[in-house]
Formats: sequence, structure tokens, C-alpha cells
Amino acid sequence: MARSLEGLSPEELGLLSAYNYLPSRTAAIIMLALFGVTTILHTGQAVHHRTWFLLPTAVLCGIMELLGWGGRLWSYYDVLNSTPFQIQITCAILAPTPLLAATFVMFGQIINRLGSIYSRLTPKQYTILFCTCDVVSLIVQGVGGGLAASADVEAGESPDLGGRIMLGGIAFQLAVITVFNICVAEFMWRYITNRPLRPATYSEPELKHTDARGIITPKLRYMLGALAISTVVLFARAIYRTIELADGWNGKIISNETYFIVLDAVMVLIAMYVLNLIHPGPFLYHDADSAVLSVPSQEKINRRSPWARREQAATTDSEA
Repeated sequence: MARSLEGLSPEELGLLSAYNYLPSRTAAIIMLALFGVTTILHTGQAVHHRTWFLLPTAVLCGIMELLGWGGRLWSYYDVLNSTPFQIQITCAILAPTPLLAATFVMFGQIINRLGSIYSRLTPKQYTILFCTCDVVSLIVQGVGGGLAASADVEAGESPDLGGRIMLGGIAFQLAVITVFNICVAEFMWRYITNRPLRPATYSEPELKHTDARGIITPKLRYMLGALAISTVVLFARAIYRTIELADGWNGKIISNETYFIVLDAVMVLIAMYVLNLIHPGPFLYHDADSAVLSVPSQEKINRRSPWARREQAATTDSEA
């Protein structure tokens, strides 16, 4: 730290910093340790279970969080240096976006398991649509973060433009998560109440199912719970970030480190550790009990479904 800053209190140093406070060294060290552990676990689990899609999603999220908190720790020791501030503001805002992409991919697999007849889109379409939106959100937030972080305030440049772009990116991400949650809720409601959008199809001549109703196994039940928790905390984090950026760079929300730790870092930690404990490898992809109902059982269920009743009524009318 520069000699001219010696003797200043943390409050006085905070007034000089871009954070509007002096970042906590203790919090930074704890977060680096926690994010380091979960990132290492996700890396090992992805390799062990061959769930390679988690490397550019969950693992990348952890790496970006480590960079962001590393920047905050650096800022504690050199509070007026703009480089660590630029690192943390860009990495912290972007980090959860890849983790959301992993959620979209896993939900597509769940649709495969339980039956695409209950889904408005195919699993592939869900993955393409929501992951594309996720990438768009990532790019917009990255551009905004870069502009905001690189603004030279001393030269008269304002970070407001970058902040507005970041706000647009995170607001778009919030909208994407909202639509995704609605789609998940509708899918589960249709599955539980057995209200398919279309009939199950079978390949000839073996009559092997292609999209028949699947069974929720105990492992799959845990996986659904883990994804629900992960999605909820990331949704809460997106709400916080949207309000924070809308409040402005000198607002009360962005100037409170406790809000940032609890509503940003802790939310992402919960999402990552939940997926460590209930990993998609053994609980989703390697679930040996992922049987679907047999053709006779499926046909019996279809006869009880609203779609099948409508079809039966139409057939009866045509025969008459």
C-alpha cells in the first residue's frame, strides 16, 4: 500500500476506493477457500463421471469466482489500483452464467427421462434455446463489465454506460430464468397430472418407446430437488444484481459488502455445493433404475389422459 495512505482508517480508505468501502480480507480468504474446494471437486467429478459439459459450465463458474475474489483480496492491499477492481467486477458478474447453462442441459436430460410428451419443446430445443439466451446474456454483461471497469473516472469518463449495459444483460438473464422456471413448472405439472401435449410414439417393429412416460426414481427425485435449489438461489442472485445495478455505482446496495457476500457469493456457493453433493453423474446420467413404463402400462395411462380421451371421443364421432 502506498505510504501516502498509511494511517488512514478502513472507512477513509473505503471512501477513496471504487467499491465505496475497503473489501474485507477475511471474507475474500474464506470465499477463495470455499470456491477453491467446490471447483476442485467439480473438476474431479466431471472427469470421474465423464460429465464433460460441467467443465465449461460449473468448473468455469468456479474459476471466474476465484478470479473475482482474488481481485477483491488484491484490492484490500492496493485499494486505489484499478486493475483488481476491473477483474472482480467483470468476473463476479459473469461467473454464474455458465452454471445456469449446466442447469438447462440437465433439465433437457430430465425431459428425456420423464417423457417429452409433457414438454412444449424437445430436450434439444430447450438446450439450444436457453443456452443461446445464456450466451447472449454473458456477452452483454461482459461488454458492459468491460466498459464499466475500463472507464477512467479521473479523465472524466463515466462507468454509467457500462453499468447500463450490464443491467440490460443481467435483466435479460433474469427474464430467461423466469421463463425457464415457468417451463419447468408446466412440465412437472403435466407429468404429475398426466396431461401430455401429444401421444407417446413407438418405433416399429419392436414397439420400443421414443418419448414414453418415464418413472421418477429415488435418484432422479434428488436430482430434481438439487436443480430446484440451484435455480432458486441463482434466481435470487439475479434479482439482487438487477436491483444493485439499477441503484447505481454509488447506491446504498452496491456500497454494502454484506449484501454482496450474502446475496451474490453465498447464492452461487449454495448452487455449486448442492451439485457437488447431488451430482448429475450418479444421480442423472448413470442412474441404473431409469426404466420407463412398458408399452401396455403406457397405453393404459394414455387412455386415462385428457389427450387420449379427446382422441377417443373424436374417433367415436367419426365412426358414428
